[in-house]
Amino acid sequence: MDIKIGTRGSKLALAQANYVLDTLKSSFPDNNYEIEVIKTTGDLDQHRPLDAIGSKGIFTDEIEDALLSGRIQLAVHSMKDMPDTLKDGLTFADPWDREDARDVLILNQYKSLDDLPQGAKVATGSKRRSYQLLAIRPDLNIYPIRGNIDTRIRKLREGLADGTKLDGIVLAAAGLKRLGLSNEISEYFNVDDMIPAPAQGTLAIELKSDNYELLDMVNSLSDSAIRDITFLERGFLKKIGGDCHLPIGAYASATAEGYELRALFGTEDGSKIARTNQIGLNANEELIDRAVADIRQQLER
Repeated sequence: MDIKIGTRGSKLALAQANYVLDTLKSSFPDNNYEIEVIKTTGDLDQHRPLDAIGSKGIFTDEIEDALLSGRIQLAVHSMKDMPDTLKDGLTFADPWDREDARDVLILNQYKSLDDLPQGAKVATGSKRRSYQLLAIRPDLNIYPIRGNIDTRIRKLREGLADGTKLDGIVLAAAGLKRLGLSNEISEYFNVDDMIPAPAQGTLAIELKSDNYELLDMVNSLSDSAIRDITFLERGFLKKIGGDCHLPIGAYASATAEGYELRALFGTEDGSKIARTNQIGLNANEELIDRAVADIRQQLER
């Protein structure tokens, strides 16, 4: 079988795609594998903030079109970037493993968030991160930032285009670890203080829903515990009805009693932010429904 794997061209995207290729090649060596880089709207427009571009599929549309046309057979994404509903004819394979889901702080000269002086300048491209950061340190000045991991770290070291000198940036631990950049991390956020994006750290392996042979191959390498966690986090994302303009977080974990689901949702301007922490015996719709109901009740007050 000839399998072309579509991906964006950043170092992180290529590292993720090559990880999938190497894993499949190790388990199914008789197939032919190839990486194909595809530029997306989000890659081509590096200047405007993500919420100004408008589409939930800015990092996925072109890749999904290549899947549907048969130009590629698999696509590898970061699951946190994926819309809550896929295009007709496409499906996700069951998820494999999960990298560290936490958010982290990278600082220039200070060692931790507590060490930052009043009014320090911290950059992030995420409303979810910025509003949670301000809940911890309301005095901070938050700046928008775009670009891949290397670009963001360079902007931290050299300053923004307008001359602003940053004190820190917030990124996902998963991407830094996949690129071997753990040494850049100054501090890890506790998931209670900074609820991650739904399915942060999990890879999305996407393919045509009628490609049964390939789907069975990929699913044979999945992890049932990660599947349950992803179901809860993505289920909350879909049921709460949010989009890329809104701060949304979800983090599920297995416990001795079953499953715990932490979730966050708020208004676009951050004037209302609600959090919930729900525990259930099973990773099911009932647990998701309770989290959504609690969030909505808080926001209606």
